[in-house]
Amino acid sequence: MDLQLQGKRALVTGASRGLGYAIALGLAREGASVAINSRDPEKLQAAAQAVAAQTGAAAFAIPGSVTDIPEQIVADAAAILGGLDLLVTNAGGPPAVSFESFDDAGWLKAIDLSLMSHVRLIRAALPHLRRSSAASVLTVTSYSVRQPIPNLVLSNSVRGATVGLTKSLALELGGEGMRFNSILPAWTETERVVELMTARAKANGTSVDEEIRKQSKESVFGRMSSPEEFANAAVFLLSPAASYITGVMLSVDGGMYKGTV
Repeated sequence: MDLQLQGKRALVTGASRGLGYAIALGLAREGASVAINSRDPEKLQAAAQAVAAQTGAAAFAIPGSVTDIPEQIVADAAAILGGLDLLVTNAGGPPAVSFESFDDAGWLKAIDLSLMSHVRLIRAALPHLRRSSAASVLTVTSYSVRQPIPNLVLSNSVRGATVGLTKSLALELGGEGMRFNSILPAWTETERVVELMTARAKANGTSVDEEIRKQSKESVFGRMSSPEEFANAAVFLLSPAASYITGVMLSVDGGMYKGTV
């Protein structure tokens, strides 16, 4: 299938590693030009070089925090790429903690990272997306918005608001030809998951490998997703090939979510 991504211009945040990097790589493989963002300039530059080397597509590094300078990140990406067609709003999740471990400051920091970063990036990108004939936005959230994950109360709570934002924008701006979807990863083989499994192993007095094995059993496949498997779904949702899909919250979870809706 031709995803019609050749020549499209994409900004992917949180993309020096993990899910964001996998999406950027997948878009570049389909011929899109990508601007990638994260806070660490050195790691980000290495990621951009890796994307370009593996795909032959243009890949640009735009360092900066999505909680501090989202408007500048979008402006820089649009300037470098000559506009924007695709936006992926992705950020690292809040820490693994119990409810009573965090005060109001912790909650506000989680809201800033896992909700307001999406709000600010999308708001800044709208003028550029309005000039595109294939405008598509993908918010990266988590399957925890449907099935809460133990010890992730901050993520479970705040990411649900981002799903509400995504659906609302799909309804509000669909008449202008813009699409908004959210992708809900479950446990995927990324550095972030290793960090969470490390925290879980410490709390349970077990090993990281043991916690990964236990979590993998929740999937009908008995394993976690690879970043590429996740990215394949994300790239399709972003692409013009999915032109009649908007307001969708797509779980990529290997059957870990046990609900029916």
